Amino acid sequence: MTLVGPLRQSTANLARTLPRLAKCSSTIPVRAFHSAPKPTKAFFTSRAPRVTAGGLASNPMIKSSFARARDGARSYMQDQGTYTYRQENRGSTIRRLLIGGAIFGGTLVAINVVFNGETREGAMPKYEREYLNNTFLHTGLGVGIIALTARQMVQSGFVYRIMVTNPWIVAIGGLALSFGTMIATRSIDPDNYLPKYALWTAFNATQAAFIAPLLVYAPGPLIARAGLYTVAMMAGISVVGATAKQDKYLYIGGPLLAGACIVAASGLAPLIIPATAARALAFTESIWVYGGLAVFGGFTLYDVQKVLHHARLAQRGIIKEDPVNESISLELDFLNIFVRMVQMLMMQGNRRK
Repeated sequence: MTLVGPLRQSTANLARTLPRLAKCSSTIPVRAFHSAPKPTKAFFTSRAPRVTAGGLASNPMIKSSFARARDGARSYMQDQGTYTYRQENRGSTIRRLLIGGAIFGGTLVAINVVFNGETREGAMPKYEREYLNNTFLHTGLGVGIIALTARQMVQSGFVYRIMVTNPWIVAIGGLALSFGTMIATRSIDPDNYLPKYALWTAFNATQAAFIAPLLVYAPGPLIARAGLYTVAMMAGISVVGATAKQDKYLYIGGPLLAGACIVAASGLAPLIIPATAARALAFTESIWVYGGLAVFGGFTLYDVQKVLHHARLAQRGIIKEDPVNESISLELDFLNIFVRMVQMLMMQGNRRK
């Protein structure tokens, strides 16, 4: 009986204390395992400023420091990458030049061995050498006029106006002007310098109108490569023709003319053959490109020998020296080889893609 009284008193005290504990529990921050503690306002605040992402972005000093560091690292990486790229590009360019020089030298030696087994006896006479040099001087001048005129046509927009007009009118009119100026130039006496050179310049302008669309479609490096290959090919063939026996290759004029007719027919084949005949069109395109290279390379050999033959006739007084007329044939050879070089390089680029 003595223990019952204290137990009842403690029970009564606990009953009186529980309501007060319930009221106090709402004010005491109790952290549960599944909830975060509620933020409470501290009486004392720290004087050290808080560093947040917004503060870093809004601080101009920190922002400028990070910008300088980032730009410095970026410029270093860019400079290092540019230097590496320049080294690789320089090495590849030198390698290409060496390979191209070796191929050109080997081709020249092979052509000289195959086609030039019988060389002329003794050195080339002075009058032949001077006449040949004068002819090549006019050829280079004519090619330069064609290149500058074609570039001016592209920059002035004349090529685009030609391309939007009727192609048949442009083709027929261009051919008529080309043949007309060429025949008129050849018919004028070489002593009449002013009209002869004026018509020769007009002839070069008509050839520039045919070449100018290539400058629009083909990229500049490809045009430069095609020009370099054309010069190398004509130079090698010209050396063979100049050092060969007199009148050795003048007999190939007839076969070359027949080959030129076949090449011209293959160029007109897409107008007749339907587009569904892919193999036939590919075959005619190969004749146009590779057959044209062979034919006009042969024409270069023939024209060089013809220039030397005319030099001997002029030395005897049978004809007059006319390097302008001689240069027209070599210019046509150059342009036909150049066009096919451009087409061949573009075909190779399309195959790689």
